[in-house]
Amino acid sequence: MLIDSFGFGLIFIVTLCLAVPLGSYMKRVYHNDSSFLDFMLPLEKWIFKICRIDPKKSMDWKQYLLALLFIQVVWIVPAFIVLMLQGKLFLNPAHITGMDWSLALNSAISFLTSTNLQHYAGETGASYLSQIGVFTYLQFVSAATSLAAGVAIVRGLTADPGTGVGNFFSDLLRSCTRILLPLSIIVAFIFMIGGMPMTFNGPHQITTLQGDMVQVATGPVTAMVPIKELGSNGGGFFGANDAHPFENPTFITFIVHFIIVLLLPMAFVFFIGYYLNQKKFARMLFGVMTAGLLLLIIPIVKGEAGGNPKITAMGIDRSAGNMEGKEVRFGATYSAYYCAENIVIPAGTAVSVHDSYMPLSATAMLIGMQIDAFFGGLGTGWINMFMYLVIAVFIGTLMIGRSPELFGKKISTKEMQVAVMVNVFQIFVPLVLAAIACFVYVNKNGGGDTLSWLSNKGPHGFTTMLYEYVSSVAGNGSNFGGLGNNTPFWNLTTAVAMLSGRFVPIIGGLMIVGLMKAKKFIPASSGTLQTDSATFGVFLLSIILVLSALSLFVILMAGPITEHFSL
Repeated sequence: MLIDSFGFGLIFIVTLCLAVPLGSYMKRVYHNDSSFLDFMLPLEKWIFKICRIDPKKSMDWKQYLLALLFIQVVWIVPAFIVLMLQGKLFLNPAHITGMDWSLALNSAISFLTSTNLQHYAGETGASYLSQIGVFTYLQFVSAATSLAAGVAIVRGLTADPGTGVGNFFSDLLRSCTRILLPLSIIVAFIFMIGGMPMTFNGPHQITTLQGDMVQVATGPVTAMVPIKELGSNGGGFFGANDAHPFENPTFITFIVHFIIVLLLPMAFVFFIGYYLNQKKFARMLFGVMTAGLLLLIIPIVKGEAGGNPKITAMGIDRSAGNMEGKEVRFGATYSAYYCAENIVIPAGTAVSVHDSYMPLSATAMLIGMQIDAFFGGLGTGWINMFMYLVIAVFIGTLMIGRSPELFGKKISTKEMQVAVMVNVFQIFVPLVLAAIACFVYVNKNGGGDTLSWLSNKGPHGFTTMLYEYVSSVAGNGSNFGGLGNNTPFWNLTTAVAMLSGRFVPIIGGLMIVGLMKAKKFIPASSGTLQTDSATFGVFLLSIILVLSALSLFVILMAGPITEHFSL
């Protein structure tokens, strides 16, 4: 375990070394400074000309939000149609049938919101056209959307006069052409060298060593996997996700997966410092996020490395840890590290079965997804942290008898109310939906068994349903395998959860910076709260833990904590 922990530490340091210059480059991109990818400018101008968009026209927060929401409708309609009709369309060598309407709607919303909750069975549930033309495309533009929203909020915190927060379409396109696409191409080459397939041929029929004839699915895997990780998406080409050898051929590719999941969310933290010229503030944020990441990693890794006491009671050696549902190539510890990283960064990519993790590990997973601010998703992690930041500044300044200010702009009760409402809504939605699911399960005629939802009952069954909704709201997309979720009930209720979890924080964040942008800039003085200090960082971390962890504590008692004490 010690060697594995040292290895993860090295991976984190390598990611940090890449994130700092990448954050500086992102500042140049969104500040319209010159960069080495300026040769993309003619293509960008051509796209804007075709779409009749003026990229230099600044938008206020309402215009920015309307543009963002409008483009979501433009994307989801054709995606929904293609998924329903994929059985009759081209690029379908495996002859996969079209999706049911509720599954098609759920899948389209899932990838539109960067959640990538997959109620279909990976390579057997989606044609190549759906995998590339729908899912991979949505992974790019959804990541670019959340990145643009995060940038707009950062831009709204500057002291520049006026009410503009930038141009959404310019931010969206630059996110794709200057950041996501170049990085994805680089990573794709690394993965292809590592043995990841990239083909449009159908499944291969092979003879096993036992003499059995089986079909092995391949496809344009390399096109999808890089943006799945870089964009905090998580939806895999195969149902087994990163546990599949075609998505994760070697230990080297596994290390690359580790790095690129965390790379852009970490780089965004340093981008904030460069853009606002507040590098000390960025270091404070980095410290808070890293501390939060460690606080969530430790119980997950410790729980899985320690093994299952019920298996130990059977006289089975547990020195390898809790290997149930783990990828044998990587072991329990590295699988746990990867799980924890993909909980904190809501990519939700999996190299192991989360349903088989220990109860206290599941507790840390639920808390991590609910917080979604310790680096968090690309762009959205900063938005969630911004909500906590507003609350912490408001409470902290009132505690010491000063007026709440953030970057020279006063924070009034309106901003505080919006931040609190967003925070409350993010926990209210999964709890209400989980309560509805429990009610339906218990009161179904003939009992819940007739629904065939759960393979496990009791506290674990409750955790399974709660996890589905918390994961959906957090934009994580991972789930417990013991849930039969491809039903109209789960497809529609999780769709509601994904939409609320995606757009409520974006709306709230843009509204707050819109209110702050309209206020007069106040220069910092000796009475200004130092939001870049280590003391404030500790206070901010405390606020996050109190608001998020305690809001889930009671419901966790009914699920994973009860299960833990029953072992």
